[in-house]
Amino acid sequence: MTKPITKTAPDESLTAPRDNSSRLLKFIVDDAPASGSATEIADGVFWLRFDLPMKGLDHINLWALKDGDGWVVVDTGIGNRASREIWEKHFVELMGGRPVNRVICTHLHPDHTGLAGWICRKFGAPLLMTRGEYFLCRLMAADTGKEAPAAGINFYRKCGFTEEQIELYKMRFGGFGKAISPMPQGYDRLTDGELGMIGGREWRVIIGSGHSPEHACLYCPELNLCLTGDQLLPNISSNVSVWPTEPEGNPLEDWIRSCHKLIAELPEDVLIGPAHGIPFYGAHRRLEKLIEHHEKALERLLAHCETPRMSTEVYSVLFRRAINDGNRIMAVGESVAHLNCLKGRGLISRRLNDAGQFTYKTRSKAS
Repeated sequence: MTKPITKTAPDESLTAPRDNSSRLLKFIVDDAPASGSATEIADGVFWLRFDLPMKGLDHINLWALKDGDGWVVVDTGIGNRASREIWEKHFVELMGGRPVNRVICTHLHPDHTGLAGWICRKFGAPLLMTRGEYFLCRLMAADTGKEAPAAGINFYRKCGFTEEQIELYKMRFGGFGKAISPMPQGYDRLTDGELGMIGGREWRVIIGSGHSPEHACLYCPELNLCLTGDQLLPNISSNVSVWPTEPEGNPLEDWIRSCHKLIAELPEDVLIGPAHGIPFYGAHRRLEKLIEHHEKALERLLAHCETPRMSTEVYSVLFRRAINDGNRIMAVGESVAHLNCLKGRGLISRRLNDAGQFTYKTRSKAS
């Protein structure tokens, strides 16, 4: 009998265990509110907590912002019946039957975009996203139900997957669109540094990258509040992976650069509204910890590659949990992200072995 697959939440990195940040951060409450709740964390800004049907990362934080006679929704939850029922309750009990004027999605992942199309159609509201997130979301949704492409199969073979693991990838391919309602056919583009008004206050878009291509954070100086989606989380490090769609990408360098950018653009005492976990103070300390975490992982990996390694042979120095059928795709994606970062820095070389698999070796200082 085939064992059931335990899927790992796509927002969460495998490179470290959940860390206890209480000693570094100040959380606004000790315990998270129940699913379906609405908590006002700043004037006109409500924290909505929804369950997620995934092991490990079992919730998401969404946001409802008062906006004149209506509301702005930031992120929408996964596209299932349970989430729709919670939204229907909020539309009546929290929003008092007033319309949603705009729907903003920080990035493309289904727990953030899953009900965007449904809410937009329900209220005739526009969808606001960055260009990279909107079009990649549409592209991935269009793959739903299709067979795995040759480029994807070739990517994982070069990574070192066995034929059995390739078959599992082929079986699981094309499921993205099953977790989202159909996206609107058009959108309003968010750009880095763009200013907009919500509820009579100015909000600024700060774009980061690494976890996704053009992740939008929303910062309100008047409230000293930033809604950071998955770009900054309190207790876990966000997943940063290379995927078959961009095999030579360097998302980890993008991620590290984005952490430095947020340190430069946000005040130290800003209140962070993350997509997972409890809102907190201490953004600079958390960002510095994330940078340090990945730089140390790169150091371990560089030493490990003194002997040539495939991306499937470096799990032991990057991850502190077992790699199995449920998280192997994400594990190899994070491994390649770290290897591509070292390659981009000129610290390792890559070659194809006789089996057509990539191996990585630390460059000698002389070379």
